Amino acid sequence: MVMGSWKQPSFLSLSHIFINLVGLTIAQPEFLFHFCIESGNYTSNSMYQTNLDTLLSSLSSNTDRYGFYNSSVGQNSDRVNAIVLCRGDVELDICRSCVNDSTRELTQLCPNYKEAIGWYDSCMLRYSNESIIGTMTDSPAFFMSNNNNVSSVDQFNQALRSLLDSLRIQASSGGNSLRKFATGNTTGPDFQTIYALVQCTPDLSEQQCSDCLVGAAADIPQCCNGKIGGRVIRPSCNFRYEINRFYNETPADAPPLPPGKDSNTTRTIIIIVVPTVIFIIIVICICIFLRTKKRKPTEEVETVDEISSTESLQYDFGTVRIATDNFSDANMLGQGGFGAVFKGRLPNGHEIAVKRLSRNSGQGELEFKNEVLLVAKLQHRNLVRLLGFCFEGAERLLIYEFVPNASLDQFLFDPIKRAYLDWDRRYKIIGGISRGLLYLHEDSRLRII
Repeated sequence: MVMGSWKQPSFLSLSHIFINLVGLTIAQPEFLFHFCIESGNYTSNSMYQTNLDTLLSSLSSNTDRYGFYNSSVGQNSDRVNAIVLCRGDVELDICRSCVNDSTRELTQLCPNYKEAIGWYDSCMLRYSNESIIGTMTDSPAFFMSNNNNVSSVDQFNQALRSLLDSLRIQASSGGNSLRKFATGNTTGPDFQTIYALVQCTPDLSEQQCSDCLVGAAADIPQCCNGKIGGRVIRPSCNFRYEINRFYNETPADAPPLPPGKDSNTTRTIIIIVVPTVIFIIIVICICIFLRTKKRKPTEEVETVDEISSTESLQYDFGTVRIATDNFSDANMLGQGGFGAVFKGRLPNGHEIAVKRLSRNSGQGELEFKNEVLLVAKLQHRNLVRLLGFCFEGAERLLIYEFVPNASLDQFLFDPIKRAYLDWDRRYKIIGGISRGLLYLHEDSRLRII
């Protein structure tokens, strides 16, 4: 491609920054536990399988910011019901990626089973030919425990029991039922802090959630009595405790407005917000107008003087190597003309795609950083975003945001998956591609042809 006065880049192609619909094949992680439930089987290419595939394909995108979604597809004996639940402290993009992994993994582990359930650390997927929505279920279940023992079993259990009871009340009351989730901590024996997390599926009533968590807590003697950590996981609820904090802090959900105050509060908000917004819009318009008048006809592309700004984009090679498991074949997503692409997971849980450029590119450090800086300035919803780079010795790495969707050609040329691409959806895809091209050709400050 050609851009302004720059020469053609030696390692960038539109496929690296282009259309976020196009993803890469990923190696599937393993479930913590899964069950293939003997409640009947379906035959390949049957209506039940079609309904199951349709339902599973919609789960990830429809999972809301509270990490929950339930739906059904089909009628009578071909009806499929599904529930997804993400741990209440995970980010939405991590949640949806986990659901995506679950839909692929569970159907591979339980082929032709009408009912199955699987758990990752961040999410659960359950589907069945029977009604499961709004029903409290305590099996199948499983336990996990820490191998280390507590110093004082009775005192530890007493502190843990009080903490779990308090969190059960918080989670089961659940505000407006959008998230039945609670975390907290207490002090145990020898000034040891105990951290705990409890959660129910939000389709349960307050009593159902409470009953499920009471039953799960009753399994502690069987599961993890005298251990410094453990968890009991059921289809409708789960809890976990450790002596180290294992969850992310989450802001509390806003409580519902008291009856009778809704209209007055709304009126007050309108009176305050509308004039403020109008004033801000006017100020922004004035600033844009003045800046446009002062802008020079041509803009020089920053080179050497701006290299220092690339430091904020630079990743440590050791961090990237650990994230990709030392660039293992299991994490390889594909092989391109300029090098291999690997999937990685940063310490904060964020998933990335790492392009490991060929070592014989002959490109210098300054030239490499200039091109990274150029691509980093390309920001558009239909372009895959460059997060940063790594330059160490002969290693040149590009770190992109990870796109979980499969490649578009896998849908276009697959006789089953192509059914998901009706003409309305294809029209939207074409529109997205066009907007991405228009941005590169016309709207980007650094025009790319």
